[in-house]
Amino acid sequence: MKMEKRKEDETSSEEERSGVRHRSPSMEDYLEAIGTLEDEHGLVRVTQLSDALNVSKPSVTAAVGRLAQEGLVMHEKYGSVELTPRGKAVADDVWRRHEALWVFLAEILGVSEETAEEDACKLEHYLSPDATERLTRFVEFVLEGEKGRPQWLEDFAAALTRIGLATNRSPVRRVETMTPARGRN
Repeated sequence: MKMEKRKEDETSSEEERSGVRHRSPSMEDYLEAIGTLEDEHGLVRVTQLSDALNVSKPSVTAAVGRLAQEGLVMHEKYGSVELTPRGKAVADDVWRRHEALWVFLAEILGVSEETAEEDACKLEHYLSPDATERLTRFVEFVLEGEKGRPQWLEDFAAALTRIGLATNRSPVRRVETMTPARGRN
């Protein structure tokens, strides 16, 4: 047991040092969904994950088993699924990438909220830690500056409109939620 714990810690440290993630997009989606459902409902059941991810219960059970073997979730047969501290860190990282991308796409590029959501879900798995940090800082710099939304951003939106690309100017400002980890405790 001690060796397994040490190996997990070494793997986690290696990931942090190298900036390389070793999980499939599917496994990251499971972790992100578990984190979101925990935030909303507390306990997470296989059925909730199945519904949220639109996959079969046997697929969820298999994926949860793999995540449990990696020490990312705790799950007893027929019981709830719970993120471990390491799983929570991964879920929060995926969520942070998702939010940075969503805000960039919707608030800066002006794509629709629906498109921003779909694209952020796809792209979040391929963004490096360095790119995530830079994108987050860029979005915060652009949208949270002392003078408000910069004129060049308004000029960009106007240029898109002139060529027939309507822009989304969402009343939902998600930039405030990017830095803290989803309000989780």
